[in-house]
Amino acid sequence: MSSIYTVGQVNAYIKKMFVQDFMLNRIAVKGEVSNCKYHRSGHIYFSLKDETGTMACVMFAGARRGLAFQMKDGDKVVAEGSVDVYERDGRYQLYARRITLEGAGLLYERFLALKAELEEMGMFAPEYKQPIPTYVRKLGIVTAPTGAAVRDIQNIALRRNPFIQLILFPALVQGQGAAESIVKGIKALDRLGLDAIIVGRGGGSIEDLWAFNEEAVARAIFECKTPVISAVGHETDTTIADFAADLRAPTPSAAAELAVADVRGILESLAQYRRRLRTGFCRVLEGERDRLLQYRTRWNFLSPENQIREKRQRLADAEQQLRRKMENRIREARHRLQLSLETFRVLSPLAKLNQGLAYLENPEGRAVTSIRDTSPGELLTIRVRDGSIRSLVQKLEPWEEPGADRADIFTQ
Repeated sequence: MSSIYTVGQVNAYIKKMFVQDFMLNRIAVKGEVSNCKYHRSGHIYFSLKDETGTMACVMFAGARRGLAFQMKDGDKVVAEGSVDVYERDGRYQLYARRITLEGAGLLYERFLALKAELEEMGMFAPEYKQPIPTYVRKLGIVTAPTGAAVRDIQNIALRRNPFIQLILFPALVQGQGAAESIVKGIKALDRLGLDAIIVGRGGGSIEDLWAFNEEAVARAIFECKTPVISAVGHETDTTIADFAADLRAPTPSAAAELAVADVRGILESLAQYRRRLRTGFCRVLEGERDRLLQYRTRWNFLSPENQIREKRQRLADAEQQLRRKMENRIREARHRLQLSLETFRVLSPLAKLNQGLAYLENPEGRAVTSIRDTSPGELLTIRVRDGSIRSLVQKLEPWEEPGADRADIFTQ
């Protein structure tokens, strides 16, 4: 009896055979897509079929950058990858790394080659890109005269700015002679001195859009002195013209919105700025009016007239205060004088004389109040109430009582 193997051993052996087969490690298979499912993990599971059979396929999420379109059932594609065995189920499948639409593969290769060549020449460099004017007044359009693209551009442009001038160059955008027609339109509009030019068309397959992948169109856009906006196909479509243009728009409608400023929005902004300016001006004017009032108050306070008036008032106040002080001083002086006069009247020798007393003074005019103030033989003057008496001192006699003095004065 021959050797017996497990299922896993057989599957592993078959897998090893597939891995060692060089042709299966790098193979391209064409067929019609069926049972296409996008898993939430990012993987794509599908089958390729033709009139002879079906093959299971998978494209992992890490290889999705090799898919440039949304794959669906019925697409005829070319899947490049490797054929390997899934050991658990014991079935083989194609692990796709790159998928292109059948018939578009060669065009895509040409697209990549031309893109790399023109990029190496510097035609896509950002320093050569011209800015799109903020307010476009004359807009050129290079597209087919009929179709959704030109209608979308016209409707959106005129809605955003009813005063804009649109100049259409009817060009072929598909088929034989399309590239030459597009180049002719770009050069013709460039000579008119427009503000911007939109070059584009509606969506389509890579074959339909191929005129915008021609080198002549890219060079015409690069050499155009007028800023160019590329608007070819849908958002997922990318052409050489998109890289050469000064600005890429995902759709023709988006190109019109990017090129034409919204006049209503501008007018509303201007009205808002006007309101803000008026409010700010009124606020500034009110502030300046308050400052002027403050300056006027300060001027009134610091003006020479006010200073003179204030100093006059201060002088009048000082004069009145001085007068009051002088009156008080005079009153006080009069009072003191009255007191002094009263005291003098009380202490006056005349008052004493009026009371019957006499006043003695020596020849020098000094008062004699003690026997020690004179000497015998000295001529004294005795003043009484109604005159004076001259007397000669003959003898000095002290009082007999202790502590008392007495003088015997003989007058002649």
